[in-house]
Amino acid sequence: MCILVQESLIKCTLLLTPMIQRPRGTRDFTPQEMETRRYLEGMFRREAELHGFGEIATPIFENTELFTLKSGPNIIDEMYAFEDKGGRQIALRPELTAPSMRFFVNDLTNYPRPLKLFYFGQCFRYERPQSGRFREFFQFGAELIGAPNPESDAEVIGLAADMIKRSGLTDYNIRIGHIGVLRGKLSEGGVTPEMAAPILQKLDKRLLDEARPLMKEAGLNDSAIEDVIGTTQIIGSPDLLEKHAGEAIDYLKGVFAVLGDYGITNVQVDLGVVRGLDYYTGIVFEMDAPCLGAEKQICGGGSYSLTELFGGEKVFSTGFAIGFDRTLLALEREGLTPARRRLDAYVVPTSDAMRRKAFAIVGMLRRQGIATDVDLMRRSVGKNLKYADSLGARHVIIVGEKEDAQASVTVRNLASGEQRLVALGSLVDCLK
Repeated sequence: MCILVQESLIKCTLLLTPMIQRPRGTRDFTPQEMETRRYLEGMFRREAELHGFGEIATPIFENTELFTLKSGPNIIDEMYAFEDKGGRQIALRPELTAPSMRFFVNDLTNYPRPLKLFYFGQCFRYERPQSGRFREFFQFGAELIGAPNPESDAEVIGLAADMIKRSGLTDYNIRIGHIGVLRGKLSEGGVTPEMAAPILQKLDKRLLDEARPLMKEAGLNDSAIEDVIGTTQIIGSPDLLEKHAGEAIDYLKGVFAVLGDYGITNVQVDLGVVRGLDYYTGIVFEMDAPCLGAEKQICGGGSYSLTELFGGEKVFSTGFAIGFDRTLLALEREGLTPARRRLDAYVVPTSDAMRRKAFAIVGMLRRQGIATDVDLMRRSVGKNLKYADSLGARHVIIVGEKEDAQASVTVRNLASGEQRLVALGSLVDCLK
């Protein structure tokens, strides 16, 4: 009686215990999803290495000051920031450019230049989760530290373009601008850099009706205001630059020329891409995947200056970050998924007496680089055949007493249904 009461209490406790859910804005990934993610990650890594970039890694958490110096104190509201047990202000990294530049200032300043770096990792932002936007997300990016010339910027834009092309995405565009064009026009009108920053932020977000009163307040007349607005609407073929002049325009022409030499022609000029943050210094670019709707940007970058903020010398830097999750979502929207990695062989013992023999065969095949699995559930041969088919295995290897007596196994091709007796000494060659 007491045992029955105890069992009932245990069942009631289990029913009352709430299921622990994952935190909002995070995800779990199935083996199939991880296979797709690793496939794209590996493809990006190989492309970066083909372009001469080397991989770095930085801590997932940093001193909060690293990010407030870069983006201002308001960014704390968007971060997972906290005080650790030693009283230090720490934050989970919201992006990877600042940690990379901190790493450069700390340890890499004596490396030969250009210094070409790439990275991949998790980032964290406390914001409202929505399609393609999560609180824990993944970023793939690259930075080039070297000389301020068009070929440096073209090199990183070319890498980003080749990575997205190699992924298989077909519907995307690459828009390139130069922040110096609009900054120059505002400066000519007497707008100070401090007053220019909020104006550029509005222009970058295409909030033209909000930008106009700010320009008026900064002292621009109606003609100058409309000239600035008109400049943001210069979007299209790089040939449009031939109608304009100036140092920034000449630099842009140089970037497009190098990209053309690389064979990258699916690019357009967009002088409305400006970025309102002070540390951007010249070229700015964005990549969009229209199939994602409003949240269509999958990559952004440009040239910037951050090292002096972190206690180092001022150096030219240019780079980009690709939204890994959004790129995957865009590929999914286009119906592009990589072929699943298939199991070469699934080994089935026909009886308990053959299990040890089956395990020995599995070990031998795995040592030869053949992807192999084995029955661990002690199913019947028929059920094992169905299970092997569900795994997408190419072959089933049946280990039975009759086969063992002939030092052989039965190999069945699951695609054709054909099966034959194969000597153990020839099994590896048969499967390869």
